[in-house]
Formats: sequence, structure tokens, C-alpha cells
Amino acid sequence: MTAQYLLDTNILSEPLRPRPNPIVIQRLIDCSEALATASVAYHEICFGCQRLPDSKRRRAIEAYLQEEVKSKLVILPYDMEAAEWYAIERARLVSLGRTPPHLDGQIAAIAVINDLILVTNNTSDYADFQNLHLQNWFIA
Repeated sequence: MTAQYLLDTNILSEPLRPRPNPIVIQRLIDCSEALATASVAYHEICFGCQRLPDSKRRRAIEAYLQEEVKSKLVILPYDMEAAEWYAIERARLVSLGRTPPHLDGQIAAIAVINDLILVTNNTSDYADFQNLHLQNWFIA
């Protein structure tokens, strides 16, 4: 099966929570063969991990990144096509007075150019982007 869903950072990190949302976890299992994430989302989790002191939590995140993310998911790059799409979309939004957060724009671009559904718990962060398909797996 090919990728159908692009996981935003908040979905990608849900399994690391002390009490992960069971609906999200089940969807991750059910759709495991159709998942990808963005290099930008991967960066966000790696950055957060690197800021932690050496600890059991940090080692658990590092293991998750290696064993579950890097080894099982396609990690799509922010490439030239995504950069061009986001530049056009960012200019459109800025002209409307709605400057998008930069990382969210990069993630949206990766989803759009790869024709993927962006899965996020923060749909409002992405609502202004054109041609972006969103799903919130926190909602049953």
C-alpha cells in the first residue's frame, strides 16, 4: 500500500504520551501501511528530544524515533516543489492578512504536493491553506 496520510507532529508524538488517545492509536495501527510523515515533523520531535537531559524519557523517545518512525514510516522531504507551493500559498495568505506559521506551511506543502491527507489535532492551524485535505483522528 502507498502512503495516504501525512502525520503532523502531534499525531506522530501521540504514542509517547503517558495516556495516548486510544482512537488515535487504533487509527495508527489500522492505517500503518498508509502512513508517512514530513521531515519537518520529524525535526520537531528530534529537536524536542535533544533538548531533554539524559533520562529514561529521552531514551524512550530516541528508541521510538529509531524503531517506530525511522524504520517504519516514509519521511518525506521539504523539497523544491514544496518550497514553490508554499511560497505561492504564503504570499496569498499574507496578502489576506493571515501569515501562516512557517513550519505548518512546510508540512502543508509536503502534504499537498504528495497528494496526502494531513492528519492533525490542530486543524485550525491549517484551515487557511488551499487544496489541503485534513483529518483529525482525535474525533471519533
